[in-house]
Amino acid sequence: MGLIGEVLLLPFAPVRGSAWVIGQVLREAERVYYDPATVRAELAQLEEQLESGEIDEEEFDRREDELLDRLETGSQTRAGTNDWTAG
Repeated sequence: MGLIGEVLLLPFAPVRGSAWVIGQVLREAERVYYDPATVRAELAQLEEQLESGEIDEEEFDRREDELLDRLETGSQTRAGTNDWTAG
């Protein structure tokens, strides 16, 4: 972009910077949410809740399915991009 374009877009720099920061935060949140270690830890915690009687079998099955879907989605995302930093 030329000098004139930069000067004309200068008032929008804070907006562009904010959009970049929001994008970075979103990518990091998705990385953590779909991280296999995080999902496995949540599965272990879910099993402990079932064994302690905090949740019933139906709730366990529902939440386990959600976690397994997250694990599968995370695997597909990593396979498609080869890592979490692509974007």
